[in-house]
Amino acid sequence: MTKLYHDLDLVDAMRQKRRLLAGFLCVTGVYLAGLITCLTLYILLPYHDPTGVWYVVGTSVLTGLYIIFCFPYMGISYKRSRAYCKMLKFISVGLKEYAVLPFEGIDDWTVKDGVDVNVALFSVKNVKKDEKMTRQIYVDGEKDFPAFEEGKKARLISQGNLLIAYELTEETE
Repeated sequence: MTKLYHDLDLVDAMRQKRRLLAGFLCVTGVYLAGLITCLTLYILLPYHDPTGVWYVVGTSVLTGLYIIFCFPYMGISYKRSRAYCKMLKFISVGLKEYAVLPFEGIDDWTVKDGVDVNVALFSVKNVKKDEKMTRQIYVDGEKDFPAFEEGKKARLISQGNLLIAYELTEETE
C-alpha cells in the first residue's frame, strides 16, 4: 500500500502557515511604526504649517501600500496554506473508506475546499439500479499522481473522496 501522506506533512504545513503569519505580522508592525511616526510628526507641527500636507500624503500612501499587500498575501498565500492544514487535520481525524474500484480515467484539475486537486475517475456499481456510475477521487496536487491504468482495479483508502493511500492490482474489470 502506497501512502500519499506521512506524519511530518502536517507538521511541515503548520510550520509554513506560522511563517506566513509571522511575515504578515512583521509587515503590520512596520506599517504601524510608520503610521505612528507620521502621526507624531504631524501633531508636532505648528498650526497651518505647509509641510503638514506631506505627512498626510505619506500616511495615505503607506496605508494604500499596506492594503495592496494585505489582500493578495492573506487572501491567496495564507488562505491556501490554512486550507491545506485543515485538509491534513481532517485526514488524520476523519473516517476512512476502503474500496477496490476499476480506474476509468483522469479529469481536469479542480479546487476542493481551497486545495488544488487532480480528479481520478473510478467506476462504481449502483446498488439500486443495474448501471455503473462514475466516482471522483481527488488526488492532492502537491503529490505525484499514481500510475493508475485504465480498466485495472486499485485498492483505495480515501477520506471524503480524497485519496490517502492506494495499491495497484493486476485485476481487470
